[in-house]
Formats: sequence, structure tokens, C-alpha cells
Amino acid sequence: MKYDLVVIGGGPAGLAAAYEAYNNGIKNILIIERDKELGGILNQCIHNGFGLHTFNEELTGPEYAGRFIRMVKETKIEILLDSMVLNIGENKIIQVVNSQEGYFTVEAAAVVLAMGCRERTRGAIAIPGDRPSGIFSAGVAQRFINIEGYMPGREVVILGSGDIGLIMARRMTLEGAKVKAVVELMPYSNGLNRNIVQCLEDYNIPLYLSHTIVEIRGKKRLEEVAIAQVGEDKKPIKGTEKVFKCDTLLLSVGLIPENELSYKAGIKGDRRINGLIVNENMETSMEGVFACGNVVHVHDLVDFVTEESKHAGRGAAKYLKGKDLQGKTINIINGKNINYTVPQRISPKSVEKDVTIFMRVNSIYKNKVIKVTSGEKVIAIFKRVHLAPSEMEKIILNKKLLENINEDIVIYLEDGE
Repeated sequence: MKYDLVVIGGGPAGLAAAYEAYNNGIKNILIIERDKELGGILNQCIHNGFGLHTFNEELTGPEYAGRFIRMVKETKIEILLDSMVLNIGENKIIQVVNSQEGYFTVEAAAVVLAMGCRERTRGAIAIPGDRPSGIFSAGVAQRFINIEGYMPGREVVILGSGDIGLIMARRMTLEGAKVKAVVELMPYSNGLNRNIVQCLEDYNIPLYLSHTIVEIRGKKRLEEVAIAQVGEDKKPIKGTEKVFKCDTLLLSVGLIPENELSYKAGIKGDRRINGLIVNENMETSMEGVFACGNVVHVHDLVDFVTEESKHAGRGAAKYLKGKDLQGKTINIINGKNINYTVPQRISPKSVEKDVTIFMRVNSIYKNKVIKVTSGEKVIAIFKRVHLAPSEMEKIILNKKLLENINEDIVIYLEDGE
């Protein structure tokens, strides 16, 4: 089995990358998806709020995925479902296994990695206490309710105020459960502001900022959790404990890019985000292997995933046509108050029109400017009224701004004028 392009992952990132590569002249494409259907996590996200940027209308997750699935199926792109990629070997030989063909290999001229991300578990954050049933990650609970038709519990506490946790607070309430609290370690929520309003405030669900769970109690089934306020060092403060009777605990404590395949293949990662290091074409450290979506860094909006994945599809098409000519590569360095940037390196001479740089800040800020410099030269300044770690920022540097840039680029925050 030989293909010009193999896309690993059939979620929104993989679908967008494959479709864009096809529209840029690459016709021999294969999508490999480990699930029994395309669409990825969107299939269980039945709430609306998707597609405002991409389709200029508000869609549910399955509707958004359905549009891309129909678009892809109208092409000659091949799809391999219920198939697990085991390894990406030398010369881009991909090892695959499924129940129909067993073990087999696929040879690719180029690869796009679009495996998405997974949820952080209780073991990763080491909550002390008993080990009863009734503890779920928020995404698993979402799948139980929206796809499997099971109700995880009736009296609920949620740890973490990421978007999935906020959305599940509303979802559990709508299904008749009592959500007693959303508990957040940080002094600010890690979800979008609109989700705080629509999922918590509209349903009078209390949000405990600067708090964490200090003990889980229960024999066979969860019976109660104890929370406590934390100080600036993020350690619990004695005497601030509060106990909630509950039968269910949902964990929304972060997402991790799914990169075991990438690291096994020797592709360089970015430890700050557990993602991958990419250039302006979304090409990784391995020639001809591109990456996009949550496998690179965790996104807020699927529309941003689509935008980035289309860029990766165009990059792969350019590579396959022999137009991926790289000049001198320079690094993008995170300066003051910037947690990370994507891409992490660029080749100014290979930029055709502009470069979109995604980033996150390390705290909540008001009236700041994002300053971009190279050596002593200020390349660009972008004013921002509000910035928060939960909201991904993006800036666009056009080709003209990058002309004659030979030193590394530094991006940092300064007080606004």
C-alpha cells in the first residue's frame, strides 16, 4: 500500500488537513482512524458553539464533523477505520493493525499527524483518599451521557474549570443531576468566559477558585469529597476545609497531546506543552512529517484546529510538489509572560504570504501589548485589552515584516500605552 499522503487521525484536524491537501493537487491520500467512525471527539460534543469562524454559523459538534465528513467523502480520499497505527518507521513506513487485515504496512511519501489529545487522570494529579467507583474524567462522562446513554451519577462535584468541565456541569444539570461545586486550583477559570456564564452562572452552580480536593472518601461508591482553599504556593490551607456529599466526581484537569507515536518515531517535542515542535508549514523535525490540531498544542476552538490543519495540508502538498524550500531557520522564543508559541521556528524566506502564530500567556492581564522583536529591531506590536491563559491568542506576521530577519524572534508582553 503506497500513498502520497497518509493522515493519522480522522477527527477535525485530520479531515481538514486531508481535504486541504486534496484541494491543493494531492489525490492519493489515505486517512487512518482508530475509531469505528470519523469525527473524533466532536461526535460526543452535542452542544452548540462550533463553526462560527469556519462556516459563519453556529453548529453542534456532530454537525460540524458531519460537514467535513461529507466534504471528504465527495473526494477520492481513502478512509481506513477501526485501525490502529503502531509505529512510524524509517522512510515513513507506517505499521498498522486491524481486525480485518491483521498486521500490515503502509508506505507514505508524506505524513500528517492528527491524533488529538487525551485527558489527564486522577493518577496524574495524585488526589489522596479512597478509591471508590464514581470517579470519571469529564470526557468519559460526556461520552456515557451523549453517546452510550448512561447517567454517571446524581450528586456531582467537578474538579477543574476547563471547558469540558464547565460544559459537563451544565449537561449533568440538564439531565437532572445536582452539581454541587466546580473546584479550581488556580485563582482564575481555565475555561472560556462564555462557558463560565452559560454553564455555571446561568444555572447557579458555585465556582470555588483557589481551591482543590484534599480527600476522596467512600467504600464501594464515592460518598463525599473534602476541598480546601490553597495559598499562593498552591498548597491547601488548614482550617479551610469544606465537605460535599456526592456520588460522582468528574475530573477536568487538563488535556495531553497524544504523542506516543511521534516520540517513538524520534520527532522532537515541546516539553512545555507536551506537543510537537513545528515550523511555519507545520512540518515537524522529521522531514515530510507534518502535525496539526491538539497533537501540537491544545486548542480552545475547533475552528482554530481547522485553520491550523488546513495550513498543515497545504504544507504537505507543497512538500510533495518539491516546493518546500527552506532557507535559514530561526527560532521563536517565548519572552516575558508568554507560556508558549506555535510554530516554534520559521524560515522567513519560505513564507509565501504570512505566518499565524498561536500563543498563551501565563496569567490574566489587562491593557497589554504583544511585542515582536528580532535583535534590536521591533517587528510588530499588537494591542490587547484582555489576555488570559484559557484563551489562546494569535498574531499574524506578513512576509514583508519578516524580510531581512536573520536573528531569533522574541515575543513578550509589555504594558499598553
